[in-house]
Amino acid sequence: MDRERQEKVQRFEEFIDRRLKPDLVKAIAERDKVFEKQKVFSDLRSNIQRLEENNVTNLKTMVNLGSEVYAKAEVPDTSRIFVDVGLGFHVEFTWSEALKYISMREEKLAKDIEERSRSIASIKAHIKLVLEGIRELLNLPD
Repeated sequence: MDRERQEKVQRFEEFIDRRLKPDLVKAIAERDKVFEKQKVFSDLRSNIQRLEENNVTNLKTMVNLGSEVYAKAEVPDTSRIFVDVGLGFHVEFTWSEALKYISMREEKLAKDIEERSRSIASIKAHIKLVLEGIRELLNLPD
């Protein structure tokens, strides 16, 4: 009986270590990626709003060419902006169109974050449930 109980405890611990904990790490990493996307759109929104408030018609900036190599760039007409819409595609928007698109993306990202947070909570609940089962198998007090 004692040997059988030890084997069950070991299987539960292996399930936590091999399945639930990696799933939790993966789910948290995926949610963090969505948070990063949300931050990019939030920054873009604030930049567009600043351009509108200050009536900026042309702009001088530095552009990252890759590997942290920058080049000076001049934008003669800032009335239109290219926004990355995914899969390597960029769409040219006016500022108001870009703000509408950003709002839609932010709503979607907020829902995605909420869904991923629920998934994380579910995995944590499963871990807690299995740990409670181990505690009961070992007849440990609360």
